[in-house]
Amino acid sequence: MNAKTKYRDLAFEKNLSIFCQPWWLDAVCGERNWDVVILEEPDGIVAALPYYVTKKYGLACFLQPPLTQSLGPWIASSQSKYAKQLSRQKKLMGLLIENLPPYDYFCQNFHYSITNWLPFYWKEFSQQSRYTYVLDDLSALDRIWDGFQAKARTDIRKAQKTLKVRSDFTIDIFLDLHKLTFTRQNLNLPYSQNLVRRIDAACEKNNARKIFYAVDNCGQIYAAVYIIWDKSSAYYLMSGSHPDFRRSGATSLLLWEAIKFSSTVTEVFDFEGSMLEPIERFVRGFGAKQVAYSRISRMNKRTKLLYSIREFVKASKDIIQ
Repeated sequence: MNAKTKYRDLAFEKNLSIFCQPWWLDAVCGERNWDVVILEEPDGIVAALPYYVTKKYGLACFLQPPLTQSLGPWIASSQSKYAKQLSRQKKLMGLLIENLPPYDYFCQNFHYSITNWLPFYWKEFSQQSRYTYVLDDLSALDRIWDGFQAKARTDIRKAQKTLKVRSDFTIDIFLDLHKLTFTRQNLNLPYSQNLVRRIDAACEKNNARKIFYAVDNCGQIYAAVYIIWDKSSAYYLMSGSHPDFRRSGATSLLLWEAIKFSSTVTEVFDFEGSMLEPIERFVRGFGAKQVAYSRISRMNKRTKLLYSIREFVKASKDIIQ
């Protein structure tokens, strides 16, 4: 068996994150556009690093796939002493890096559970801290509700008076709402509708998604929230809202319904965070804990030179203007 075939078996057996599942990578990357490095010992696979392969400006780039929160290395768990675990991580991560095929640029978001990126630092990778917000225990919904900021609870109660929550509309109706969110900001959808449809078909096949819609008595849809999940966590993947009803509290209501539903299928709810201040302020209102994760990147020498030239040309144009 080749590495990808072995990795498919591993991902199923070890219940890897949904973003590391081969069926997810097939949907977001295309089956031929991702690969994986695996390390094996006599007892089986002990480490793996999936990566998305694409070309930009003629450069071979291993990038974070669209709508994919995290990738990064998987290391088999160990019961040895902590110091020995770190030593093992250094060895295995180093070997994963060395066994990557040639590339010009590498950039991945590591899951927040990966706190040791030193082996990548020693291999001349750079790190940038980013943030998500997480409800890390869905077993006590009353406690979660009490942790919401007052505005979030007020918005939910307000929406409950006029709106019902449904989950029986098509993905195309969700896409119409999702596009409106970007249109209101004079932005184009940052990925194709066909990509969203592929993700939706794959998640539906694997029983890993649910879409919540807020609807009034006349059938008008105010907002929609799209979540996915695996055995460890649910993720707030996408949403959309009608610009005429942004102050209705519909999205807050849907997120509360999504959290309650998630408590029946998994353990954690991940808002997927945002580095954008207005979005961060909104998700922070749900009482979730701020959690840092790492964006790991590396350019080879040629790419650094091309990047420096591009930045110099850009700066020169700014000066001339």
